[in-house]
Amino acid sequence: MNATAIIAASGVGKRMNLGGGRSKQMLEIGGFPVIHHTLKAFQEAASIKAICIATKAEHVETLRTMAREAGFTKVTTVIEGGEERQDSVGNCIRSIRDEAAAGKEMPEAILVHDGARPFIQPDEIDAIAALSLEYGASVPANRPKDTIKCIGTTPGFFGETLDRATLLQVQTPQGFKADILIKAHEQAAKEGRYATDDAALVERYFPANPIRIYETGYHNIKITTPEDLPMAEAIYSSLSKKR
Repeated sequence: MNATAIIAASGVGKRMNLGGGRSKQMLEIGGFPVIHHTLKAFQEAASIKAICIATKAEHVETLRTMAREAGFTKVTTVIEGGEERQDSVGNCIRSIRDEAAAGKEMPEAILVHDGARPFIQPDEIDAIAALSLEYGASVPANRPKDTIKCIGTTPGFFGETLDRATLLQVQTPQGFKADILIKAHEQAAKEGRYATDDAALVERYFPANPIRIYETGYHNIKITTPEDLPMAEAIYSSLSKKR
């Protein structure tokens, strides 16, 4: 199949306390930047034919050079992201549409992934791409380990306890038929509406198209806080031993 990956890599990592405009995607795990691991997985996924990266303006050339030197031939586009994550994804979508208008084949599916999730595996990417094409949309998720409680109406006190068996923690890459994702983003842009992820946009504008769950394990973490780095090193070591 012909799928394109959009990698959102514009985050500066405020919760990492990096300072100086440093990017959490450039922190190293196992001797390589976080974004290197992310791109390697999509490079090796059979379903992915092209990769579009949205990043900070000052990191565009760095990522182009990294992709070239690492032999990531599927990285066809590295562009400046937007103010919000959704804007960055929108910039990539416009690039994909412009390329199609210029004669390049439009992808059948588009997968949107957080650049700070370095441990997604190629076979998982291929499975999500296939499910998104079959069902219109597919999103990876895993089951929460902790009990989840709502915040109560009285400040400082819990409300109800949610049934953990009915809950999932949503991850990326989130896959969609290309036309569904493009139309959802176009409509959101017209309305000035923002959502926490692409699945929420598709749920709003395509309510008749349920999103297929792809249940994953607990390796596909997002590098968000300093505590994630030693965990990431452990996951990297574990995955490396399995190869």
